[in-house]
Amino acid sequence: MLSTTEQKIFVSPAVARLRADLALALRAAAHHGLSEGVCNHFSVELPDARDRFLINPRGLHWSEVQADDVVMIDLQGARLAGRHAVEPTAMFIHAAVHRIAGKACVMHTHMPFATALTLTADRALDTTLSQNAMRFHGRVAIDAHYNGLALDNSEGERIARAMNGADVVFLGNHGVVVCGSRVDHAYDDLYYLERACMVQVLAAGTGRPLLPVDAALAEHVAAQTLGERLQSELFFEALRRRL
Repeated sequence: MLSTTEQKIFVSPAVARLRADLALALRAAAHHGLSEGVCNHFSVELPDARDRFLINPRGLHWSEVQADDVVMIDLQGARLAGRHAVEPTAMFIHAAVHRIAGKACVMHTHMPFATALTLTADRALDTTLSQNAMRFHGRVAIDAHYNGLALDNSEGERIARAMNGADVVFLGNHGVVVCGSRVDHAYDDLYYLERACMVQVLAAGTGRPLLPVDAALAEHVAAQTLGERLQSELFFEALRRRL
């Protein structure tokens, strides 16, 4: 039976806003073609409670998720509040990244262009190519070792440790994990990561040599982007108005 205390936390103004933000991010991902069936998850830890998380429920397409559909769980994936079931495997990756990598918001997808790059010998985006790619310079890790479905805690912990402090990890033959301190910032990165991967795949498809910029310039562009996050917040609010 769900406790009264947890239910009160779940409907508090701060958590209600966070549920709305997470649901919006999920609907936006579906709108932008970043979802896959009813698989994958977005999660965010509660303010001042790093042992409680909000996550999308089992069986709902991301395009239909509303704030009331979001579920609150603990580190073991047990449902604390919410009206839907939770996929048993939902937290094998997410709990580990929250706990070991210390990330507040965790978004795991199999979005097509980013996943396509995980199939290549390089395994990841070249952050010295497009301007969108440069925002991720110095922020990307690669977990090249595909080990099957993440069906236990040890696999999630292995992925979390492979991040080594990065905000983005490309999972070989699998997909990506994008993290942030806030839902709107994390979603902005997720969106632009896929755009950067898309133009790299398109450029490679021309068969012509690709021309990267100097690494120092890419580092400068990354610093510029992270130094001005208002654009990320305005984008998310525009999505709130549209979706």
